[in-house]
Amino acid sequence: MNWGKCPADITSPLLQCASIEVPLDYRNPDGKKISVEISRLSSGIPAKRRGVLLFNPGGPGGTGLTFPLEMFQLGLPASLLAEYDLIGFDPRGVVHSSPVSCDLKPEQLLTIVPSYAHNPAEVTAAAVPAKQISRQCATSTSASTLPYITTANTARDMDQIRAALGESKISYFGLSYGTYLGGVYASLFPDRTDRVVLDSVLGPDGYDITASRRFAEGMQDRFPDFAKWAAVRDSSYGLGATPAEVTANFFKLADKLDQHPTGGFDGSLFRSATHSLIYQTSAFPRLAQLWQAFRTDQAPPDDSLPSTTGPLQSQVTTMLSVVCGDHAWPRQISTYQRNVAHDRVAYPMLGGATANVWPCAAWPYQPSEPAVRFSDQGPSNLLLVQNLRDPATPLSGAQDTREAFGNRARMVTVDQGGHGVALPYLNSCGFNAAVDYLVHGTRPETDKFCGAETNATRSLTPQQQQAADKIMDRLRQY
Repeated sequence: MNWGKCPADITSPLLQCASIEVPLDYRNPDGKKISVEISRLSSGIPAKRRGVLLFNPGGPGGTGLTFPLEMFQLGLPASLLAEYDLIGFDPRGVVHSSPVSCDLKPEQLLTIVPSYAHNPAEVTAAAVPAKQISRQCATSTSASTLPYITTANTARDMDQIRAALGESKISYFGLSYGTYLGGVYASLFPDRTDRVVLDSVLGPDGYDITASRRFAEGMQDRFPDFAKWAAVRDSSYGLGATPAEVTANFFKLADKLDQHPTGGFDGSLFRSATHSLIYQTSAFPRLAQLWQAFRTDQAPPDDSLPSTTGPLQSQVTTMLSVVCGDHAWPRQISTYQRNVAHDRVAYPMLGGATANVWPCAAWPYQPSEPAVRFSDQGPSNLLLVQNLRDPATPLSGAQDTREAFGNRARMVTVDQGGHGVALPYLNSCGFNAAVDYLVHGTRPETDKFCGAETNATRSLTPQQQQAADKIMDRLRQY
């Protein structure tokens, strides 16, 4: 492996980068090749080095080249930094790894997640832009590549990375969608896994229609934390003096923006922005300011809408390829109409959107292979860490994955809200459980519960905050 400088947009001297070639289609290993870009932050004490720790920060479609550096900047303990070379990579199709594109327009990049449907007619209407996105993907310059941008193929790429590094096994840390990718790797290559930590755990079928609908479940689980926070600060933000008032104002603002969009926000975008900004408690002030603007008929802050410049095109295209290519989604609009009708009652804050029509309903390709199944066959070396109130990967999905892996896994459940457990500045019990396993191989004998911590989120230095923001922005992207 020839390590050298990283791409020009990565300037840190701590990281080295390299490219490897992998088959586009693993059923035809001698056919077309694509490149996968990987990064390395070397062990601080080579004599103590155990092996490599491969990271995936989620998505699908999330870029991972700088993730080892961000974790280092957050304050990983010296014991872990000595134990491993930290390895990042851009998954196939993303940014520096043979990027793909559906040639989507900026406004399409912001509307991949379906709009909030109030009735069957709005579900039918949502199918029109979803079909248009699918058609653009099918006629894009990347069309022949898209069927091979899947979780199973990305896991096979990870095994190519392992081989290129000269390692017999790899340890792994995956966040969010990265938990499913890690589970697929541990299922396809069980004897090539060392210590595996899965943080904020998707269900065992990955990012399918059930996972999409679970976003609404996660919203309902997590929102009360924000409502309590805002009620205590009613004198500052004026969002409601009780959690019930804050919750009522959510629905009032959503209805108001449904009728009269403001500053680029309609009711659907308001709902999804609220959802994304409850991923971390540190973003609550930003969310409160956004609400405050709408409550007082002011323009929302300039940075309220995500940027559509930079690498978002390849990230969104990869996300679509994975989500639509891992599983066949229902194609009948009536299925989505039934799901919306159910979820708007069960999860009224977001259910009308997350049960609505995705481009996957009209995706031009059938899955190239059956989805990888998780089972209890294989080494017992997986540690799952999960918040009770996760807005993106709710507890129900983590419990399903825990059950699927059986005695292969242990799970640490944390009485905390938000997306992400094993980051240095969050719940110390959950973080220490992950570090103890990665460094010492110490895993709980049985599943473990971590209680709430009054000061769970500690103050960060400016560098640490910048790294945390990058990680959370990536997790919130979709």
